[in-house]
Amino acid sequence: MSNDVRARAPKEFSVRRWLFPSALIHELDPDAGTAGRRPRRTARDWVVDFACFFLAVGLGIAAAQSLSEEAGLPHPLAVLDQVLGALSCAAVWLRRRWPVGLAVAMIPVGLLSDSAGGAVMVALFTLAVHRPFRYVAWITGIDLALVPLYYWVRPDPDLPYAGIVAFTLLLTVSITGWGMFVRSKRMLMLSLRDRAHRAETEARLRAEQAQRLAREAIAREMHDVLAHRLTLLSVHAGALEFRPDAPREEIARAAGVIRESAHEALQDLREIIGVLRAGEAEEPSGGRPQPTLAAVDALVDECREAGMKVTLDHRVADPAAVPASVGRTAYRIAQEALTNARKHAPGTEVTVRLAGTPGEGLTVGVSNPAPPADVPPVPGSGQGLIGLTERATLAGGRLEHGPRADGGFEVRGWLPWPAS
Repeated sequence: MSNDVRARAPKEFSVRRWLFPSALIHELDPDAGTAGRRPRRTARDWVVDFACFFLAVGLGIAAAQSLSEEAGLPHPLAVLDQVLGALSCAAVWLRRRWPVGLAVAMIPVGLLSDSAGGAVMVALFTLAVHRPFRYVAWITGIDLALVPLYYWVRPDPDLPYAGIVAFTLLLTVSITGWGMFVRSKRMLMLSLRDRAHRAETEARLRAEQAQRLAREAIAREMHDVLAHRLTLLSVHAGALEFRPDAPREEIARAAGVIRESAHEALQDLREIIGVLRAGEAEEPSGGRPQPTLAAVDALVDECREAGMKVTLDHRVADPAAVPASVGRTAYRIAQEALTNARKHAPGTEVTVRLAGTPGEGLTVGVSNPAPPADVPPVPGSGQGLIGLTERATLAGGRLEHGPRADGGFEVRGWLPWPAS
């Protein structure tokens, strides 16, 4: 499991932690224990450990009592058998810390001690629960291979050779399979928990991406809406600054444009802030209608009133038939191009061309010649065109822009206009 998933600890373990194995809790909640130390045993672990210990002791005592029935068994070997059996039962308490080491140590011990049989089975079960199959296969395979040899050297006094070998092999395979089944259940739980956390992470990332896209859309809208207004305001404020002796009529007209532009910019800003407060990427209901292709005429008139020279070549027969989203994109393209022409080529004549029919698409073109004099660079230039290119692409169209051979600049866009 990744650190990312582990960091999100399951809250249900804080209530009934004692019901779960410490190893499983450590996998799902690594913060439960001290860093660098083994996880502490839970109440369930203590119950299972005592049960395994008493099982190993009980089987060891039963095997030790049957040693007297083995014919020809020397007394020193019987004593060694019981001592090894007792040590093996005590070693059961180390099964969680060193499952592989304990299982390997039980291989020679099991050959020498019949009373260690219970501890051997507990070690194999623990190995199957806590370690991958490659360890289980090798160690269990060696144990199974040594079973016929053991009963050949020390035959059982009550059962035939084939019967006791088959029974021991079946018991060993069953205990190992049980341990592997327990491990598979734990791995399934960890896998499901990992999958659930991954799904939560993906859902959170999708939500963050949607929020980011919404913020980018709002930023583009803010740029498209406010840049035009503020440019008008800046141009006329600069004219008043450099021509304080202008006639009263010109000063009054410029002041009126400044006031109107500031009012419109403030109103647009309020609408965008309303979108942010509502948490929506689209424009709020009840606000001013969004511009369409029919509003391009008003946009050109506004620029002319601000002192620009604009020629409009409008060849769309019915602007109202253009889809709202396509018309709004075309309006934003014309608005951004006019704003750029006012900033980068002041005093030049700008030509706006609109043409298109249903099924063939809508074309938008804005061009201007080279400015008569050098114009100082404007900070942040080019960002609006980048946003417009993305907007046109999202609408299914394309946008091209660049300098012309005569030193001027041209913006060309095509937008889809499906046939009705």
